[in-house]
Amino acid sequence: METLAAINPATGETLDEIPVTPIQACAGMVQDGRKAFEAWRQEPLSSRIEALRRLRAYIVDHLDELADVIARDTGKPKVEALTADILVVADAIHYVEKHAASILAPKKVKTPLTLIGKRSYISYHPRGVVLVISPWNYPFQLAMVPVISALAAGNSVILKPSEVTPLVGKMIEDLFQKVDFPDKVVQVAHGDGRVGAALVATAPDYIFFTGSVRTGKIIQQEAAKRLIPTTLELGGKDPMIVFADAHLERAAKGAVWGALTNSGQVCMSVERIYVEKPVYERFIHLLRQEVEALSQEMDAETTDLGSMTFPRQLDIVRDQVAEALSGGARLVCGLPPEQWKKGKGLHVQPMILTDLSPEMKIMREETFGPVLCVLPFEREEEVIHLANDSPYGLNASVWSGDLDKARRVADALVSGAVVINDVIVSVSNPHLPFGGVKESGIGRYHAEIGLQTFCHQKSIVLDKGKRRSEVHWFPYRGKWEPFRQLIKNHYGRRKNLAGFVRAYLDLLKLSK
Repeated sequence: METLAAINPATGETLDEIPVTPIQACAGMVQDGRKAFEAWRQEPLSSRIEALRRLRAYIVDHLDELADVIARDTGKPKVEALTADILVVADAIHYVEKHAASILAPKKVKTPLTLIGKRSYISYHPRGVVLVISPWNYPFQLAMVPVISALAAGNSVILKPSEVTPLVGKMIEDLFQKVDFPDKVVQVAHGDGRVGAALVATAPDYIFFTGSVRTGKIIQQEAAKRLIPTTLELGGKDPMIVFADAHLERAAKGAVWGALTNSGQVCMSVERIYVEKPVYERFIHLLRQEVEALSQEMDAETTDLGSMTFPRQLDIVRDQVAEALSGGARLVCGLPPEQWKKGKGLHVQPMILTDLSPEMKIMREETFGPVLCVLPFEREEEVIHLANDSPYGLNASVWSGDLDKARRVADALVSGAVVINDVIVSVSNPHLPFGGVKESGIGRYHAEIGLQTFCHQKSIVLDKGKRRSEVHWFPYRGKWEPFRQLIKNHYGRRKNLAGFVRAYLDLLKLSK
């Protein structure tokens, strides 16, 4: 039997072997999911919420052991496993418990005067079998949040977690079994991209993918062949703009956390820092102080910086840093790639790079590693152009004591979210939609749209059916002029309600 090796990237220790789901089993999983969906969708929303409430309670009761699994499988500090994976998931379930009933309830909408006598509303219906393909950087949060929303909306789910962090994938599978979720409502398929491709080929009813731009485009192409709707949450190259009137000590601390949390392996990581020229040198000094004060230990409970998670990502970081240095960039702190220690773990010292040029790979492509890239700017218009000059548009931050200026700049940034005088935290608010523009993705989740994404929206118009005919039905004889007057009086330059009513009454007479 083929297995996935779960390896602690901080130590190189093999933790477990997780059996791979056979390719030939994927079609059967979708069939089982469709059967489970028919029963699950009939469950009252209150019953589905109660099942998720049991899940939340179990997560909180066992958060120590869950955080330990996440930390060992990813190499991240346990505090980050707790705050960025477990806390966000618990909050997402809590949000669904409080708001799903109102969000998914039928919504009455206005009906225009031209449809007098009718009522209109929108109802929400689950899509069916939802395929969630999740990444390795936040293997619990980025798997569980879309799964929770899809389940609350009444769908069944097949989760394909990343093969890089298979221990967390198995933990999620076990979680749903331990809280007695109905059979086959949540299924987990373990394996690499071949398993993901096989699941896409079975034509699920919806695909939710979080990962690289390259893989997202492949999935979108395959989904388009079958017109399967998708949400794609992809990469970022997020800018941080620091004006001279910002609280510089706070901004430096925020930059270091925003760039180095999870060793920089965050789609919303601070990857480009633009600092107004009068405070540029001082800000570099503050950054260096903050970086050099960080601890990088083997103890996951006490360290500030963990290891990287994926060896291939370490190679990307190495190549980008080496190219930048060969092109004239200056390494303010950290080690050049040729001095990186080669051992069993994937630890890398954090780096600060300056003297960069916009065409360097490290300024254009997602780095996903522990690197702070810092450039100066002189004018507001200049920095807006620099920040927007990217194929990505996921998140950004603006730092200034002048909140009017900060809002003005935030409005000008082409980004799915902007945080003012803080970083990344927009993703932590379950009331805010999350997603990007440009190559950062398609669609949104979290908040109200996060539940409605996993639904068909059905438009319903209701008429009591007591009239024999309608004004716009056949025959058309004699209706030209009344319709003409109706349009002119209702939509013309000067609204004439009396003229509209006369025209409508004339149409009623002609429609008996």
